[in-house]
Amino acid sequence: MSDPNTDKPDELAGTEQPFVQHLMELRDRMIKAVIAIGIAAAVLAVYPGASALYDLMAAPLVATLPKGATLIAISVITPFVVPIKILFMAAFMIALPVVLYQVWAFVAPGLYSHEKKLVMPLVVSSTLLFFFGVAFCYFVVFGQVFAFIQSFAPKSITATPDIEEYLSFVLGMFLAFGLAFEVPIAVILLVRMGVLTVSQLRQYRGYFWVIAAVGTALVTPPDAGSMIMLLGVVGGLYEVGILAALLFVKHTKKPEDDGEAEAAKP
Repeated sequence: MSDPNTDKPDELAGTEQPFVQHLMELRDRMIKAVIAIGIAAAVLAVYPGASALYDLMAAPLVATLPKGATLIAISVITPFVVPIKILFMAAFMIALPVVLYQVWAFVAPGLYSHEKKLVMPLVVSSTLLFFFGVAFCYFVVFGQVFAFIQSFAPKSITATPDIEEYLSFVLGMFLAFGLAFEVPIAVILLVRMGVLTVSQLRQYRGYFWVIAAVGTALVTPPDAGSMIMLLGVVGGLYEVGILAALLFVKHTKKPEDDGEAEAAKP
């Protein structure tokens, strides 16, 4: 007696393409992604401009500096190079939906229908969560962190941070908070790939909090306030990830999973 699941035609049958054709499609999609970033950079260069973008990024720090103090540039070319870096970073973030769509369009033909149901929502949600993490860092964390740091500065010292050092600090913080907000996506993937179950995630909740506390202490400045804020956010997102995993796994099952479940019923 034949297995009805093995008799089903392969969804991907007949979709194979020569390797060279794959490379050509990859090239075309990379060009489209680069063009999108270039267009966003050109628009930002006209308005508000590279200098204005850097001023916007530096605003949380400048607001906590002593009266009359400003950031400084040690290198001769730094006042030109650093704003340009900020310009392209902002352009990449604006064009990120287009970039991710090109990635999705390239890999989608090689995915089964149940895999497509999984990938696209994860791409969109992970992008939004990363943006939320960056926004949370900029609007909530920076003000408190910089105020805390300036409160420790001796009166005999005038704080004049270097703009390139500040850029490195900001990018590191953006990356740390952006990745921290990806916790629900990591939880969903662990459950969907069968590495852990939802019950195990609940069981290991205490271990997660310990690991998260150590991680936040390493990536945040020596400020208890910012560490507690990030820890609270990461812990809350862990609980959100557990709830999301229940819904996600239910709606992204393989067709044969449902067949096996029906066959297992008495």
